[in-house]
Amino acid sequence: MAVDSPLATALVHDYLIDIIGRYHGRPATRAEVDRALVEDPTDDLVAFYVGRHRGQAAGCAGFRLVDPGTAELKRLYVAAGARGTGGGAALLAAVERGAAALGARRVRLDTRADLVEARALYAGHGYAEVAPFNADPYAGYWFEKRL
Repeated sequence: MAVDSPLATALVHDYLIDIIGRYHGRPATRAEVDRALVEDPTDDLVAFYVGRHRGQAAGCAGFRLVDPGTAELKRLYVAAGARGTGGGAALLAAVERGAAALGARRVRLDTRADLVEARALYAGHGYAEVAPFNADPYAGYWFEKRL
């Protein structure tokens, strides 16, 4: 799916509202979401996937190519009502397949300390912690998986 499509844009906004709200312990503001999109844009993703639950869009994930052999997972999100249904694992697998099809030999990502479910998902699917590869002020963990 095109990352600038209305559905993709809505899912990325839902993702940002969720993670910004969790970080601050209160609902995210529109200004915070807009700032997050400027600080870490989504327009450079080479693939974007939409997960569905009971026929409704309920999650997303995408990746960018950092170099010809390295994909970076971005915007993995499953809506609260669809969590625990395997959607995160399915989206992660789609990213891995898509990255491998484009020649990537590894997928990397960063995540925050408070996103415990995300860290468990990555560790449970073969991702290992690695040294920081960026200076993202919100990142607390960096992971990588060889494909």
